[in-house]
Order: sequence, then C-alpha cells, then structure tokens
Amino acid sequence: MKGQIDVAAAIIVKDHKVFLARRKPGAHLAGFWEFPGGKLEEGETPEQCLARELLEEFNIQVRVGHFVGESLYDYGAKLIRLLAYEVEHVSGDFELIDHDEMRWLDESELDDVNWAPADIPLVKHYKAARNPIEKI
Repeated sequence: MKGQIDVAAAIIVKDHKVFLARRKPGAHLAGFWEFPGGKLEEGETPEQCLARELLEEFNIQVRVGHFVGESLYDYGAKLIRLLAYEVEHVSGDFELIDHDEMRWLDESELDDVNWAPADIPLVKHYKAARNPIEKI
C-alpha cells in the first residue's frame, strides 16, 4: 500500500493577483503550474513548512494565514494530500530556484494555465471562497 504524502501549498495574493509557479524541466510534473509549497517534514506544521519552502524555493519571507482547502490526489506512484493556506508575502524579491516561470494572474485568468492535477480543486476552493454566492 502506498503512503500518503502531506504537502502544504501557498495561495499568495497581492494587488488582487494570485501567484503561481511552473515546475521546471526534469522535476516531477514538469511544465505544470502550481501553488508553491512542499512536503511537510516530520514534526513540522503546514505553516512552518510553507515558511521554509518559500524561503528555499523563492528566497522570500512570508506570513501564513488561514486554511483555504484540501485536495487529495492519487498520482499512481504516490498519494498527495495538498493543504492550501492564504499566505502574505512579507519581504524578499521572488527568485526562481525550483521553478522555471512565475506569474501573477487575475482570478479570471486562473483557468488559463495547465495546473498540476492536485492543485485544480484548490483553485476551485479559492474561487469559491472569493465568490461565495454563484449566480444560477
């Protein structure tokens, strides 16, 4: 039986734009867009994980806010449990270390990129939280 891997994901919003990054060639899911983050280490909270991962991957300092949603996705070789949090960029200039491209998109543009499968439900969670009343 394959194990579950817990991963924290950051939804960073600044000036009404959402930050996303593309996985670089050679990485698992290369070319797919994601909310950045990473695997929780033993004894680490999702909030601690995001602070560490975002410093390692983008050289930025952040403040982790409230929980947005969860996604469970079976990639075949591994089962990923993705935990998304609102994250505020506090300091540092974004540098690409583990990704090959980054974008700031309007909410209306979020469906225009090729998301990693585990992130797709989180995009929906985020949009639902921003627009709690859908027109029928």
